[in-house]
Amino acid sequence: MPASHSDFSDFALLPSLQNTLKEKKYTQPTEVQLKALPLLLEGRSVVGVAETGSGKTLSYALPILHLLKEQESSGNRVTEHGTPRALILVPTRELGEQVSKVFKIFTHDTRLRVRTVLGGTKIEVAKENVRGAFEILVATPGRLVQMIGRRQVKLEDVRILVFDEADQMLDQGFIADALKIADACPGDRQMALFSATVSPAVQKLMNELFAKATVIRTAGANRVVAKLKTENREIKDGKRMPVLEELLAKKTKGGTVIFANTREQCDKLYAELKKKGFVCALYRGEMEKVERRLNLKAFRDGKIDFLISTDLASRGLDVEHVGRVINYHMPKHLENYLHRVGRTARAGRAGLVINFITERDAEIVKKLAGVRAQHS
Repeated sequence: MPASHSDFSDFALLPSLQNTLKEKKYTQPTEVQLKALPLLLEGRSVVGVAETGSGKTLSYALPILHLLKEQESSGNRVTEHGTPRALILVPTRELGEQVSKVFKIFTHDTRLRVRTVLGGTKIEVAKENVRGAFEILVATPGRLVQMIGRRQVKLEDVRILVFDEADQMLDQGFIADALKIADACPGDRQMALFSATVSPAVQKLMNELFAKATVIRTAGANRVVAKLKTENREIKDGKRMPVLEELLAKKTKGGTVIFANTREQCDKLYAELKKKGFVCALYRGEMEKVERRLNLKAFRDGKIDFLISTDLASRGLDVEHVGRVINYHMPKHLENYLHRVGRTARAGRAGLVINFITERDAEIVKKLAGVRAQHS
């Protein structure tokens, strides 16, 4: 049973994977890893509902590397160009790059080839990436459908198909592409779906493609992580800036992500903070992708302490040192709130969320109280 594994060394993983786990000091599996790893290693299909920051990527990356390497070692190598055996679908380029990075940590020892086909990159880059033979492909659905149409990627040898951050992927209208991609894979492939929340669109996909899958839920699914401290600040007469200034003036451990609801609110906030001498950066839609990536890199590297964002940064982004999330404007939906606060208190670390509350936020505050009461 999954529960009997309390250490990565208890799993029947290849020695090369165990070596990398030891070297990178991964010892204790997270709850989602404990539940998903044994099932995926047995070749079963899995739906995992787990909070953001719970280690979902490793829970499917390790079984994929183990199973594909075993096939190769038994003399069944990938030789055909552009024909992966494992396909991981992700909603955004940023998440695709993160997932690919996790795989590459383990492929130094467990020699398998990982390629990416991601939206927001030039089509020439995608074409170059899928030249030659490789085992694992990380892709955004829209770009992958394009590549399939051009016959640059063929899916007839896919043994395992993973939908990562499925709620976000389907929010972006990718359900038709996702189903098209699943149809292009062999009927007997193993499948996995991971999501922080089960929206109606995710439920529809689960009904259509995952009827026979084992569904696992972590204790933290659909709720705020235990190590997250929450503070509500009441905002009178719309005067948010003095409260924010006071908060940002105090030194805290790690970076701060400040969320607003619209691009206009982000731009206004960015301009005001800059005028007041705070070093900050923007991360939102409708800005140059290069600029957005550079801003994220500066924040990730600790060169900038404050990142101002729309919900674009609330999903899938894993920045290790986020110590605090400030909801300068509260979101309308509970799902968006859970994604935002999931940027901090990740992988067992502590974190703080500060909510700016006005009378307009009564509904979301009530929903949050209900979630806490349900799980206390």
